[in-house]
Amino acid sequence: MDLQAKHLKALNKLVGEIASTNGFYSKKLQACGGADGFESLEAYSRLMPYTTKSELAADHVENPPYGTNLTYPIDQYTRLHQTSGTTGSPMAWLDSPKDWQWVLDNWKTVWIECGAKPGDTAIFPFSFGPFLGFWAAFEAGVQAGIRCLPAGGQTSLQRLKMIFRYKPEWICCTPTYALHLSGVASQEGLDLSTSSVCGIIVGGEPGGSIPEVRERIETGWGGARVFDHHGMTEVGPVTYSDMDDPDLLRIVHDTYLAEVVDRETDKPVPYCEVGELILTTLGRAGCPLLRYRTGDLVRPVAVPGEDPTAFALQGGILGRADDMVVVRGVNLYPSAIDAVVRSFDGIGEYQVTIDQTQLMVQVSIAAENESGGSDDVLIEKFEKQLREAFSLRIPVSVSAPGSLPRFEMKARRWNVIG
Repeated sequence: MDLQAKHLKALNKLVGEIASTNGFYSKKLQACGGADGFESLEAYSRLMPYTTKSELAADHVENPPYGTNLTYPIDQYTRLHQTSGTTGSPMAWLDSPKDWQWVLDNWKTVWIECGAKPGDTAIFPFSFGPFLGFWAAFEAGVQAGIRCLPAGGQTSLQRLKMIFRYKPEWICCTPTYALHLSGVASQEGLDLSTSSVCGIIVGGEPGGSIPEVRERIETGWGGARVFDHHGMTEVGPVTYSDMDDPDLLRIVHDTYLAEVVDRETDKPVPYCEVGELILTTLGRAGCPLLRYRTGDLVRPVAVPGEDPTAFALQGGILGRADDMVVVRGVNLYPSAIDAVVRSFDGIGEYQVTIDQTQLMVQVSIAAENESGGSDDVLIEKFEKQLREAFSLRIPVSVSAPGSLPRFEMKARRWNVIG
């Protein structure tokens, strides 16, 4: 059975389970004529409307605290996680035991594809809060026979000491925090090239698929390999780095129906062009998502030797549609700015300010000078690199080392005014 046939079978099984009991989707399915299933994936894409985060948020406000996207009675749900609130108020997301196992099985795929094996040890240096974070990675690792070390509620130095004490092969964290840990290690005289770490699985923000960021992390960790991954609380773990090509993110196509569409026309984008990733969660029936607009901008590409519909994402997650700003005709994405920063020696943390109150949008960057040289020289060199990269003059100011915010989970470096 080819991938499209598998997807259609799984989709109609999902529709059959949710159509009569899920308050959020029963109306949508009835209205589009899909309550009894779809005759083809083309019909599904043509007839089924998108699901947006804004309508989910409105549903949660109108039907607190969980909304109406519930297929089963409330007593059948055993897990609660909460969206990060990056693009609005946090939303609760519930899972039944069966659905949570589906999430864990997807993360097991990530572990396997990154090369982890039973008997390995992994450390998780993040606070285990209500967001999905690496909860699923931790529990999936346990099921896969990986020794999992929780390292929440500690300082960065304490976490580094745990690494040297327990000798994990793997770390799961954000790209930003991987860089921060290597910086703390350098300050404390700890040589990470002598640590046991050989693989770093990053997620939560772009970075693992940005060559400049990936190279800087790998250098800071003495050659440990960086593997990118992305997911969301409401959809689960979706992608993992291609073992042979680190610039590719592979989608777990067995469990997700993925589309990439043009944001203006809603038409599928040709391979190698940028569009928005649309996902249907084929095995998470308790809180399903049908044609969910993720807001993630991606570039789909064919993978030689794979099913022609099993595309990968070139360059990973390029940015989020709601983060992209147009400055004098130039599209600016956080990942593009980050690539320039991480290719530049001597910059620690940084923040970008987008001022939309002016007649023309203004962009400026505050950066910490860790070069040991003069602020004026750093500003001159950094502004030159930004101008060469974007054909824009972006003013740079210098902040004192350690004065800008540090981030354990998703970094929020863009400050939008207006």
